[in-house]
Amino acid sequence: MSQPFRTEKGGQIDRDRKISFTFDGERMEGFEGDTLASALLANGVHLVGRSFKYHRPRGILTAGSEEPNALVGVYRKGDQTPNLRATQVELYDGLEAISQNRFPSLSFDIGAVNDLLSPLLPSGFYYKTFMWPKAFWDRVYEPVIRAAAGLGKPPKNPDHDRYANLYAHCDVLVIGAGPAGLSAALAASETGARVILCDEQASLGGSLLSETAATIDGKQPEEWAEDTVAELAARDNVTLLPRTTAFGYYAQNFVALAERVTDHMADPDPALPRERLWQVRAKEVVIAAGSIERPMVFPENDRPGILMAGAGRTYLNRYGVKAGQKVLVATACDTAWQAAFDLADNGVEIAAIADTRKTVPDALMAIAEARNIKVRTSCVVTGTNGRKRVSGALLGHVSDTGAVSSAGDVACDALLMSGGWTPTVSLYSQSRGKVVWDEANGNFLPGAHPQNERSAGACRGLYGLNAVLEDGYAAGEDAAKSATGKSAKRTYAVATGAHAGEGGTLGDLPHDRDASRVKAFVDYQNDVTAKDVKLAVREGMHSIEHIKRYTTTGMATDQGRLSNMNALAIASNALDKPLPQVGLTTFRQPFTPTTFGTFATSSRGDFFDPVRKTPSHQWAVDNDVVFEDVGQWKRSRYFPKDGEDMHAAVARECEIVREKVGLFDGSTLGKIEVVGPDAAEFLERMYTNPWKGLKPGRCRYGLMLNDAGFIIDDGVIGRIAEDRFHVTTTTGGAAHVFATMEDYLQTEWPDLDVWVTSTTEQYAVIALQGPLARDAIAPFIQDIDLSPDAFPHMSVATGTFSGVPCRLFRISFTGEIGFEINVPRRHGTMVWETMAAEVAKLGGVVYGTETMHVLRAEKGYIIVGQETDGTVTPDDVGMSWAIGKKKKDFVGKRGLARPDLVAEGRKQLVGLLTKDPRVVLEEGAQVTRVPDPAKGTSAEGHVTSAYHSPAAGRSIALAMVKDGRALHGQTLYIPMPGGAIEVEVTEPVFVDKEGGRLNG
Repeated sequence: MSQPFRTEKGGQIDRDRKISFTFDGERMEGFEGDTLASALLANGVHLVGRSFKYHRPRGILTAGSEEPNALVGVYRKGDQTPNLRATQVELYDGLEAISQNRFPSLSFDIGAVNDLLSPLLPSGFYYKTFMWPKAFWDRVYEPVIRAAAGLGKPPKNPDHDRYANLYAHCDVLVIGAGPAGLSAALAASETGARVILCDEQASLGGSLLSETAATIDGKQPEEWAEDTVAELAARDNVTLLPRTTAFGYYAQNFVALAERVTDHMADPDPALPRERLWQVRAKEVVIAAGSIERPMVFPENDRPGILMAGAGRTYLNRYGVKAGQKVLVATACDTAWQAAFDLADNGVEIAAIADTRKTVPDALMAIAEARNIKVRTSCVVTGTNGRKRVSGALLGHVSDTGAVSSAGDVACDALLMSGGWTPTVSLYSQSRGKVVWDEANGNFLPGAHPQNERSAGACRGLYGLNAVLEDGYAAGEDAAKSATGKSAKRTYAVATGAHAGEGGTLGDLPHDRDASRVKAFVDYQNDVTAKDVKLAVREGMHSIEHIKRYTTTGMATDQGRLSNMNALAIASNALDKPLPQVGLTTFRQPFTPTTFGTFATSSRGDFFDPVRKTPSHQWAVDNDVVFEDVGQWKRSRYFPKDGEDMHAAVARECEIVREKVGLFDGSTLGKIEVVGPDAAEFLERMYTNPWKGLKPGRCRYGLMLNDAGFIIDDGVIGRIAEDRFHVTTTTGGAAHVFATMEDYLQTEWPDLDVWVTSTTEQYAVIALQGPLARDAIAPFIQDIDLSPDAFPHMSVATGTFSGVPCRLFRISFTGEIGFEINVPRRHGTMVWETMAAEVAKLGGVVYGTETMHVLRAEKGYIIVGQETDGTVTPDDVGMSWAIGKKKKDFVGKRGLARPDLVAEGRKQLVGLLTKDPRVVLEEGAQVTRVPDPAKGTSAEGHVTSAYHSPAAGRSIALAMVKDGRALHGQTLYIPMPGGAIEVEVTEPVFVDKEGGRLNG
């Protein structure tokens, strides 16, 4: 197919490189540098989709990411990606694109019947229609609504592409590479500051790439932009990111960027990701996001062939594409006139310039007259003709009283419109900035800056090329000076031409048609009309947020960047309130639709929940281990011999540990290094126990509470030096404890001179438990005296294991003599294999988590999350001894004083012995006073742990029971489907109650 709307020359496309592509199966041609939108327009294709609600024909409206109509699906690798904006899809050879929201075809869409039924489908009809009969909601209404909802079809297959993630820091992040952004980046980088410049377009330059009526330092704007980009690219302190959208502005100048890496390539390198997520922490941010041209709201303003004037100019000057052969320009401001002039200079017939203003600048009139362009002032468009493409427009004359009378019609195959410009304040709003109304500008502009940010250029309501260049340079210099203390050395570029211009309109235009019958669209994607907004007001929606939800205006993929201001003005008039009092909707992340792949990055498949392995993992696999999943960790549960089930294997492991020695991999335990002059003070505040008096080389069991006074973690803490502690946490609580420590340090006690570092991944922990534990490690430990007097229980020392640096702890979770060898992780496998061989020589055993649970339960040691449930205090589990009585304060101290935490009737930790020693209780089973309690009777407690104990020769259980410590020796019951099980309440220690085995 030829390209009948392509200019003979001009544009920034490579006319020597033709590209073949298909749209809805029809093959067409474009050029290297085209977008799908520009190539379709070059081929005379304006109809690209159907609207969401009424299925009206829709065409390309804009040239940027705010495009509401031209949402397409693109096929690649056997599947399609839906809802891509044709204005941002770069053309490549073999591109396959399809239109959306139509059946059976784009030209004949059965859904268009909704347009005929539109009187029955007003705004908010779904709130009133699907009320009766009630049973129909689940069976009819909801299924039909859900089937009709959404745009495009989701992919059917797993995503074949790869997505990357990158963290970056910079002194100055400049968002937007138009004239203000390029100037800001130049100024900031002149100082030596580290600068990142990003822009969502494929080429950096923004509006300069389509500007023809100006010069910058004597150069054409396009040339100046090209030279500036080359200069920035040559600087080592500058990172340029085209095709990169800043979609989220978060706290503390944290900005998320989405880079499209390979979407524009026909045959990308498989080693490259499709998209890359940049997570940038910037000292200073310059937002140079520009502004968006505002549509005019007049009847039938949605026909294919109706474009924004700025978009028409972009397609002409940047892509060499004419919007039509005979074009009507409808405007309320000066800038659209330049689009008419550029089109006329390229051989396009301008049917007329219809300006709503009574008077326009003489200079514009003179230029129009020189090109023989007919100008109509005080003129509005009152309607359009055509179905699948505009073929003409109805014009109206606006009298001094505001009345509209017919001014005839005009034939055209394209209509360019401009209602003025709206500053892009989305990212500023995301930064928690509050916009302010500027009456002179007629727009909301950035107000105070809550973060280290400044807006520059058109996004803060400043127009005119020279003023924008100057403002961008000043913003970049100011940002760099704030970040580095240095100032730029050269002056900003000077532009002539491309003046700011005047004019603009808000709200719907007056017309002489029946307002109840015509559709003047405000939100194109959601088919919201001016009369819908007025209906919402009549229905009682007086807040713009309520109007938004009632009509869905501003809820499209552009988040209302095209529609908001017009909707606000219409609501303002309907409410008879000043526009600022109507309010403004919230701009949320992401700025533009962003793929799930970018958010997920590599967190998918096996990496969605990565499997973490201990140093003993492969050895365990080779020795027929049975694993269990503990969070992300693969932990050895038990090691069965031939013919053994779990119970037999665990019984054997328990017996050997108690009789000889056992080896256990404890590497999954959380480990945190707490270092600094105030380290002891910090732990005093975080844990219930006292720490200042703990001597270096000694350990102490620690309990951590939340503010409410409930146990959230526990672990052994060793003092390595006066200013250094080695803190252990539970496996599941490691991340939470670390985050809690950081939270308190940063928000409650920033004055403390201490820092915390997670070392969970840095240390492998090999534990030995049992009477022969000292004999097992003695041959390999150097520089540490292992004798009981020199290295008693709850000691820690630094030494070496076979020449490898280690921290050795004398601690136990079994009640036996215990040691834990902490070595750098890279040596973990060597230490494990060495000790496994030595333990085998001594007749010992390697054991897993199931045996560990039995051994600790025999001693009555709790596990946080098993004996505790988020409502348990230290006293509830018999650990009042762990609370520093002389401490003035610690996290949870005030919570412990609450009346309900010291009242009678709280559940307390006890032991349970079944009447039949062979019966093992079920964990979680309820505990009652009588065998068969009446329905509705509250349980006295529940079983937390239950096992068969080889050392006790019977079953044992731990439970939390109401006033349990007062019930020792009494009988309670465990109701079960097969009958109640009789149990005796006892203390929660079943083996070695005196604790003599700890010292051998």
